[in-house]
Amino acid sequence: MQIIIAIFQGGLQELLNYLSAHVITCLVPAFFIAGAMAVLVTKGAVMKYFGAQAKKWVSYGVASVSGMLLAVCSCTVLPLFAGIYNLGAGLGPAVTFLYSGPAINILAIALTGAAIGWQMGIARGIGAVGFSIIIGIIMSILFRKDESSRIADTDALSDEKTEKSPVFLAIFFGVMVAILIVSTSKLAPWIKIAIDIGLINSLAIMVHHYFSTGEFRSWMEETWSLAKMVVPTLVIGVFVVGMVTAVLPPEWIARYVGENTIAANFAASLVGALFYFSTLTEVPIVKGLMDLGMNQGPALSLLLAGPAVSIPNLLVVNRIMGFKRTAAYFVLVVAMATITGWIYGYIA
Repeated sequence: MQIIIAIFQGGLQELLNYLSAHVITCLVPAFFIAGAMAVLVTKGAVMKYFGAQAKKWVSYGVASVSGMLLAVCSCTVLPLFAGIYNLGAGLGPAVTFLYSGPAINILAIALTGAAIGWQMGIARGIGAVGFSIIIGIIMSILFRKDESSRIADTDALSDEKTEKSPVFLAIFFGVMVAILIVSTSKLAPWIKIAIDIGLINSLAIMVHHYFSTGEFRSWMEETWSLAKMVVPTLVIGVFVVGMVTAVLPPEWIARYVGENTIAANFAASLVGALFYFSTLTEVPIVKGLMDLGMNQGPALSLLLAGPAVSIPNLLVVNRIMGFKRTAAYFVLVVAMATITGWIYGYIA
């Protein structure tokens, strides 16, 4: 009975920690950004950079480095991924963005270098960029027939949006990204509130002067629609992870990843891909496991798989792009993390 209570308390505690740390500071701005994308960004603009006809080096290049601009976790990136995917972005570039968003943000790479060592930080950065592109390309090849019909269906939908000025869109989305960055920063609460109020006022002015009739309402409706799709599944996933974590001590993990073997790297990748790591928390966790004897190879595998994939993330991705694509994405992340970590373990 005590074990059952401990498991339930673990799930509840993980959920409370997640909601307090992420809903306001991360998820809410991300939902508003994604909702605005659906309303303001024309299909043509998305297809220009992420569509099937876009130059591959442009689409994959933009998608792979986009995470450097956003300090988001694997769950916060979901509304943004859903936005570009539903607008008609190709599966490959969309998946590249899905992985790169939480995997290669500058804060995570810098913290890895400072806490664990710059060799690990550089390896993580290079590995994550390469990962995202390779996984995206493989996904586009595996599902090229299905993608052709999906893109055709997307093209058939009317796109009656009035195209906004690129300068306006850059400023408008820049302000919302700034709200996301400030809200997740380590600034004093009163400073964050003051800056956010100023940024929100700027948004209000832009909405008043530059939005057409009905656009603001459409923005709120799209934001609410995304929230209804993502949040319930996300909450269930976080609760399940918390229950499992309550009975799985880190020392048990470190005991089986002390050597640089394929099995050890696979175990680290699998654990990383299943468990939820909020932004930047993966670094102290991996540092603690390395202090307990974790090898550098499995450590990199965990850093590559952990922040980008989790059970909550996969549950939502399944609703967005289906079981087959989600399963392939999960397998590719685990396999790539395993191989990369194993190779790095011999080089380091």
